[in-house]
Amino acid sequence: MNLDPGWLLLLSMSLEVWSVPLDRNATPQEAQPPQEDKQEDNVDTGLYYDRYLREVIEVLETDPHFREKLQTANTEDIKNGRLSKELDLVGHHVRTRLDELKRQEVSRLRMLLKAKLDSTNTQSLQMDHASLLKQFEHLDPHNQNTFEAKDLELLISTATKDLENYDAERHDEFKRYEMLKEHERREYLKGLDQEKREKEEKRMEELKDKHRKHPKVNAPGSVAQLREVWEETDGLDPTEFNPKTFFKLHDANGDGVLDEQELEALFAKELEKVYDPKNEEDDMMEMEEERLRMREHVMKNVDINQDRLVSLEEFLKSTDKKEFNNPKDWDTLDDTKPVFTEAELQRFEAELRTKEEELGRRAESLRQEQDLLKERGKALEAQRREYQQAVLEMSQRKEKQAVEGQPPTGPNGELQFHQEMQKLEDQGAKAPVEQEVQEAQNNLPAEPPQNLPIHT
Repeated sequence: MNLDPGWLLLLSMSLEVWSVPLDRNATPQEAQPPQEDKQEDNVDTGLYYDRYLREVIEVLETDPHFREKLQTANTEDIKNGRLSKELDLVGHHVRTRLDELKRQEVSRLRMLLKAKLDSTNTQSLQMDHASLLKQFEHLDPHNQNTFEAKDLELLISTATKDLENYDAERHDEFKRYEMLKEHERREYLKGLDQEKREKEEKRMEELKDKHRKHPKVNAPGSVAQLREVWEETDGLDPTEFNPKTFFKLHDANGDGVLDEQELEALFAKELEKVYDPKNEEDDMMEMEEERLRMREHVMKNVDINQDRLVSLEEFLKSTDKKEFNNPKDWDTLDDTKPVFTEAELQRFEAELRTKEEELGRRAESLRQEQDLLKERGKALEAQRREYQQAVLEMSQRKEKQAVEGQPPTGPNGELQFHQEMQKLEDQGAKAPVEQEVQEAQNNLPAEPPQNLPIHT
């Protein structure tokens, strides 16, 4: 399914998640229809609710009314939530599917909360899901069963805010990665004797020098860089380079703009000059950081309206700039200053030590709990054996008594009588009484005496 450009922007890793400027004046010959046989890239936005966001968009795109409103909406309509009010007019089947998606998302969030509480050993007799769900801003926690206009408004505004910080978070993540790598390098060298340490330091420097020896990297977005793509990737004559044709060739989904993923695809040839996953000296995490730097550079110089997309008009205007034909040399990560300072590294290492100490305390606590469980297990096993021995002795005693003709005894040796013996004894106790009654009845006269004198 081809998503509307407004939603495609929302799904891209962008800062402004709004509608794409459409070239409504384009002629049918200039407009390129989307390729039906071309599969769209499933680009992950990096949001923890990425799947929910995608599924909501896909369902809304199936409603003709909402799709029409989206195509005519401008940036402000989406920003201020006016578009969300159109949700009341979508079809019943769309609303039903949206309700199902929200219930599934609420259920998923509950599982995340439970896993988080379990991991922190938080004990709770009764979990207040309504209160805990308030920390998730992309849906209305007070209504957990139906998808309403407020849910759509929250989803758009939250995704916008989160994506605004996405690039900054990626840079920060890379900085932490580089500090961890340097920390591990230093710790590794500390564990070696002087001779081995000097040898290893020399090997590391040789790898760095080898990594720096690569072909010249063209400035992203420059004519030299685009011509190289035109020739080596597109297989066209570099002397016939045409910016407008180039733009349409690399507008993969034919929506009239180059999004961030389409731009980053243009840098593949430049990155291959510096990074090879087969080489020990080339770090693929650094390659992704380089790709991000290139994309930010192009966006800064080309994206005039800062909507995180490059329109054909913006692209053509950038080719008229001086920097397009005579750009400055591009400095790779190896040519720039380190992404962290020594002070930042020391704070990072202090943070690592604190976390290691905390993990050590937790490990010791778990070890003690494990020892306690083992002791309890031993006690239960000893008790079980005692019970088994008692049952065995009782069974043997009963077998012995049965052989010797003695009445069975209970657990403490007391005698036990069978019910039959008790019945016989009861019958024996009743026999003398019944015999006396019978004799008295036999001594009675058969008929009462006749003509007894009557006293007056």
